Amino acid sequence: MRRTSVRAHARHYAPFALITSVALLLTACGADTPETSDPVPAADLVSKIAEDPAAAGLLPPDVDSLTVAVSVGGTPPGTTYLDDGKTLTGQDVDFARAVAKVLGIRLETQEASFEAILPALDSGKYDFGASNFGVTDERRRTIDFVTYINDGQGFATRADSDLPKVTDLVQLCGLDVATGAGTTFEATLEENRHLCADAGEKPYEVQTYNESGALWSSLQQGRSDVVMSTINGLRYAVAHQEGLRFLNEYHRLDVGFAFKKGTKLAPAFQAAVNKLIEDGTYARILKKWGTTGSAITRSEISPPELKTP
Repeated sequence: MRRTSVRAHARHYAPFALITSVALLLTACGADTPETSDPVPAADLVSKIAEDPAAAGLLPPDVDSLTVAVSVGGTPPGTTYLDDGKTLTGQDVDFARAVAKVLGIRLETQEASFEAILPALDSGKYDFGASNFGVTDERRRTIDFVTYINDGQGFATRADSDLPKVTDLVQLCGLDVATGAGTTFEATLEENRHLCADAGEKPYEVQTYNESGALWSSLQQGRSDVVMSTINGLRYAVAHQEGLRFLNEYHRLDVGFAFKKGTKLAPAFQAAVNKLIEDGTYARILKKWGTTGSAITRSEISPPELKTP
């Protein structure tokens, strides 16, 4: 099976990412990817959030600071940089900082590749991860989650593509499918490649990328036929790049902060998210990032994976 992967090159992109805006992230890997001049949302909805004693009281004793790992290099609402090239922002960043304010703790943010975060939680390298981690039954075996949005899996393609709404992965047979490395999308595609052989069709090829600019360039330049990614991320990309078309939602998933299995932090984080929902901060953050369709009504701790209807 052919796999076009930029994992080995990701280390070389990191210094460049530190000084790039979202526009450059979208154009870094090919002239055929159009620029966008739309600014990254910069409204500060977090700094004035007050500590909630009830939620803070659920923290384990002596916890006054935590380290969160985020994956950088995507486009809003994912984690990226403001136009100054150094200030991290994004929906996950806002929610992590908002929860920290509710709990009255200091938060240290560290960057890591998406696929490296979950394995590093068990070692204690990070206290939790915040990178749009979908809650799946497979992940729940080794990871605890506290949910804060509902996002999921979807598809996008070029505007001139004949590909219709994807309701069955058999529709992808014979195509090149681009997606993020280490994601639920990659896992879903790999686990179901047999469907094409079962149907007597040529299997689809899975192309994995660490950097969103490279992923979208692969689609724009015809090296891939379709992209599978987050619903919110796809909608943003299609709205801000010419020549793309959002196909459809495929599978909704709860999204949560990720912790090592058996964490004692989960009850406090759940209470903090619910406090943000109750006081209206939650809705304001979603509105900032254009993701009001991903709202949840209450946070849960490691709920079962949502099943496709």
